[in-house]
Amino acid sequence: MESVEHQDPTKHIEREKPGISMLTMTGIFLKLGAIGFGGGMAVIALMEHEFVAKRKEFTTEEFLHGVGLSQILGPFAPNTAFFLGYRRHGLWGAILSVIAFLTPSVSMVILLSFLYFRYHTIPALQGVLAGLGPVVIALVFSAAWTMGRKALKGWLSFVFALIGAAAGIFRINPVWVLLVAGTAGLLIGSQRMNPSSDEKKPDSGTLPKKQKPPGSGTVVSLAAPLLAKGAVISLPALSLAFLKVGMVFFGGGFVLIPILHQRIVEYYHWLTPSEFIDGVAISNLTPGPIAVLATFTGYHLQGVWGAVLATVSLFTPAMILMAIISAGYNYFKGSSRAKDFLAGVTPTVVGLVASASFLLWHSAIPSWRALALMVAALCLLIRFKWHPAFVLAFGAGLAATGIIP
Repeated sequence: MESVEHQDPTKHIEREKPGISMLTMTGIFLKLGAIGFGGGMAVIALMEHEFVAKRKEFTTEEFLHGVGLSQILGPFAPNTAFFLGYRRHGLWGAILSVIAFLTPSVSMVILLSFLYFRYHTIPALQGVLAGLGPVVIALVFSAAWTMGRKALKGWLSFVFALIGAAAGIFRINPVWVLLVAGTAGLLIGSQRMNPSSDEKKPDSGTLPKKQKPPGSGTVVSLAAPLLAKGAVISLPALSLAFLKVGMVFFGGGFVLIPILHQRIVEYYHWLTPSEFIDGVAISNLTPGPIAVLATFTGYHLQGVWGAVLATVSLFTPAMILMAIISAGYNYFKGSSRAKDFLAGVTPTVVGLVASASFLLWHSAIPSWRALALMVAALCLLIRFKWHPAFVLAFGAGLAATGIIP
């Protein structure tokens, strides 16, 4: 009888503690957007460090599901930010996460575009950024290692990861790769894919979310648009053009470059071929996705407002699709067929993440000193658990002093 009175009353409410706050999550994505040099999988590695390894806010499985689902339409790093934001704080959380993530790179592109179209030169940032390449390779390796340790639970999952890595190296469209992997998962079944998995393990990624609107909201106050000389297109026409591009932006990343080249250089003649190439270079000088090339084009046509509108229009179709996917995630992830499908997708995403390091290797590791920096960065990340921001700063410092490359 007395044993009942001595039970710990906090035991039953231990799991009901709230997850990360909307303000904190927005701040993290703002930081990731500022240090996310390397784009794509390098940014995914940073997200994995912040939300899975460091804060345990999402399980590895749920995080990999988000990465896989984010590769259907549009750039997958902002899509993943949307998915994670939605999982914690609903639609407002998703929107604020994407805005915070994109703000540093969009702001930097607007500044560089202003300098470029006024002086027709690109600021000499390549020297310092050369030191970030080896660290980005280490970040990708580190993320693949930590995710693989948790997601690869049987020999079949290792096979799927190897296939995903090979497909990434040969630049096969990840949408088709993940569809084939998911279909194979349906045929094989999740039990055979992960024979040692614990089906009923508590999922930290399903903490109850509080969907309250964020305070008064953040309104970005922009000065009067700095109109580019010779702009001849209206804002509605500009928006419609980039909406159309966003609807066919399958595959993410550098898939966007030929699509935009066909539309804005060959069809609309908004940029000359040399301006387009310089726009790609400026996009690569900034953190965030290559999709900020739309920001560069929009600035050239209609100044600051054109840059913002082009960016928003390009991302809108993908964000709408991600809202639908995120809203339905809880419903379909519980079905046995969905589990089988995702059992094939999850290890394949690990392989795709790893493949990014091989694709970037040639340009990021030009010398033995860069290779030594990559090994040192990998050791700092995995063995000593350094925060990626400090490792990136370390690499940039070595490049600034001329040690790298």
